[in-house]
Amino acid sequence: MHAQQNECRHFLALSDLNRDQAKALIARATELKRMHRSGQEHRPLARRTLAMIFEKASTRTRVSFEAGMVQLGGHAIFLSPRDTQLGRGEPIEDSARVISRMVDAVMIRTFEQATLERFAAHSQVPVINGLTDRLHPCQLLADMQTFAEHRGDIRGKRVAWIGDGNNMCHSFMEAAELFDFELRIACPEGYEPDAELLAAASDRCTILRDPREAASGAQLVATDVWASMGQEDEQARREAAFGPFQVTDSVMASSAKDALFMHCLPAHRGEEVAASVIDGPQSVVWDEAENRLHAQKALLELLMAPAQ
Repeated sequence: MHAQQNECRHFLALSDLNRDQAKALIARATELKRMHRSGQEHRPLARRTLAMIFEKASTRTRVSFEAGMVQLGGHAIFLSPRDTQLGRGEPIEDSARVISRMVDAVMIRTFEQATLERFAAHSQVPVINGLTDRLHPCQLLADMQTFAEHRGDIRGKRVAWIGDGNNMCHSFMEAAELFDFELRIACPEGYEPDAELLAAASDRCTILRDPREAASGAQLVATDVWASMGQEDEQARREAAFGPFQVTDSVMASSAKDALFMHCLPAHRGEEVAASVIDGPQSVVWDEAENRLHAQKALLELLMAPAQ
């Protein structure tokens, strides 16, 4: 994980975990889920505080981190730009120095990856990437947990990403390296993932233009909205480009017989995915959404729990 001179560990990207750490974290997430459902109290983060900084709106990220901290015995503080000096021009470095002296970890959901990395470089406590325009690593922890619970080890499997080469696609590319699976990316021309990330993952990732070809034989098919937050003004242009990239029953029919469908939500039925797919028997989107809670609890425990 990203480490600073003060030796705190950050989670800014999936690549901050090695393969053994990632597998252990996923297994721990499933164990924490079982413990929670059985009513077992587990409070390793008593008297610990997580600051949650949101420059982008959120449902799942906020609820999962806030509920997760409560379940682990800790406390979470929600901070939006209008509530803090971050939205009024205080240097990120100064905010990091101040906030990190008062809390035990910081989760940030922001636009630029550079903002997150600048904050982490000046923080005395662990910093977690709750989403940036470049990466969404917490979502991939939940996705990998969901696949493991339904189908076992993803190693050596084929995964199809259909749609935009966005932050979710980038994190799937990192996951392909970390969890050792093949990733086929079907995207329109001009919407490819970052070239540098693609080059780093070229042994695992292939760019295709036909969603059915990408989904052929895949054990997992995943997609995301065509226009992410901040891209609404591109909606019409994107609808034209992405029209042939909807995940339909036909696309799912070309995948493996027991393939799963995932979407990080919120979803637009009739755009990136047909209602019959997201509401159908192959869809695990609700398990996937719930697992944000459990995967992040495992992450919080790893980063924040006092050393034994």
